[in-house]
Amino acid sequence: MNGVRKLNPDDIVVPAGYRVDVFAEKLNVPINLLIADTGEMFVADAGVTDGNGKVLKYTGSGFAVVADGFLPPLTGINSHDGNLYVSHRGAITVVGPNGAKEDILAGLPSWGDHHNNRVVFGPDGRMYFGQGTATNSGVVGADNRWVQKYPFFHDYPGTRVRLVGQNFLSNNFLTLSSEDEACTGAFSPFGVATKPGEKVKGITAASGSILRANPDGSNLELVAWGLRNPFRIKFDREHRLFATNHGMDERGSRPIANSPDEFQRIRHGAWYGWPDYTGGYPVTLPRFKSEGQDQPRFLLSLHPMQPPFPIAAFTPHSAAMGFDFNYNPDFGPVGHVFVAEFGSGARTTGGKPLPQVGHRVSHIDLKTGRLKNFAINRSRYAASDTGDGGFERPIDIVFGSSGEMFVLDMGVSKPDGGFIPNTGVIWRIIKK
Repeated sequence: MNGVRKLNPDDIVVPAGYRVDVFAEKLNVPINLLIADTGEMFVADAGVTDGNGKVLKYTGSGFAVVADGFLPPLTGINSHDGNLYVSHRGAITVVGPNGAKEDILAGLPSWGDHHNNRVVFGPDGRMYFGQGTATNSGVVGADNRWVQKYPFFHDYPGTRVRLVGQNFLSNNFLTLSSEDEACTGAFSPFGVATKPGEKVKGITAASGSILRANPDGSNLELVAWGLRNPFRIKFDREHRLFATNHGMDERGSRPIANSPDEFQRIRHGAWYGWPDYTGGYPVTLPRFKSEGQDQPRFLLSLHPMQPPFPIAAFTPHSAAMGFDFNYNPDFGPVGHVFVAEFGSGARTTGGKPLPQVGHRVSHIDLKTGRLKNFAINRSRYAASDTGDGGFERPIDIVFGSSGEMFVLDMGVSKPDGGFIPNTGVIWRIIKK
């Protein structure tokens, strides 16, 4: 495709009274859209195609780079007191009005499958962000390609936990012999077994957590944990904190089937179930057994609490990403949350292909938890699968000052999980 992408807003179905158009195109792996308090528009380039995470500013005639050199993936940007806050692998960097950069947090546990995500600012004036897990379901294995570079890295709990001592055998790909096996336990480096009753100490910067700190990065605190990948968090006008959280995959030493994505309200001190619960239910239920694999067992012998159920559960592999709340009665129901669904990555994350999952914008009634489609391709498939010109990989949603909805589309993905450069799009949805 080489950066050429067919675009046709008519291939996207929206409710009567709305229309879709193309606001911007030929972006390179855009991952986050920001409309600052000043009205300025910024886009974060994840940097996964060229190794260079970037922040771009809309000038009216296109986008210009205002800061770059961030370690991919750059996962999000925000503005506060005239500064830009950039989340990228293992760090949060502040970019001042003069372009000067300062790492206010570094060394975050982001060397595995998932990373530290976008910063938001709470009513208490502090910054909050999500931190993803190192592994799929708590055990380092052959599915974790990062092990050869970081052989001692693994997941860390948020509180002291006691393990059941279940271990998993896999090929030891760190040795030259194809016959060598590794025995690995939960919350341990690859090849390190655990014992029944073994205790693991919790840390502040826990895997699968929500963290907060002062705007200068000081006084880092754990808010909640037990989330596999809280990709995006946001406060509503009632000062409640919400998160999209990704379910587990059918891969690795401990595959989990039918694990839903979640929309969760985040409460201080809560444990949300990972790695032993998903969608509020224990992974020991038959529905979570992967075909041809053993029924998953608990990794923890005692759980911190009964995890809360999500406000809404998405179809497994929907990949619920960025979201925003609607406060414009002329656009739609006030207080409903609109969510970008990136779409299945089953070809690279395990499980059966799910071509009609995701690739859409959905909305949730927060009072009832009811989840409905709002904008979706006529085909129900990604546009490149059918040759149409609609959504590919919706990844963020932001409402503009005039009440319009901007939908950030990351672009056309490759079979190996990469992206074709310059195929990212910003769609605009307007109430007619």
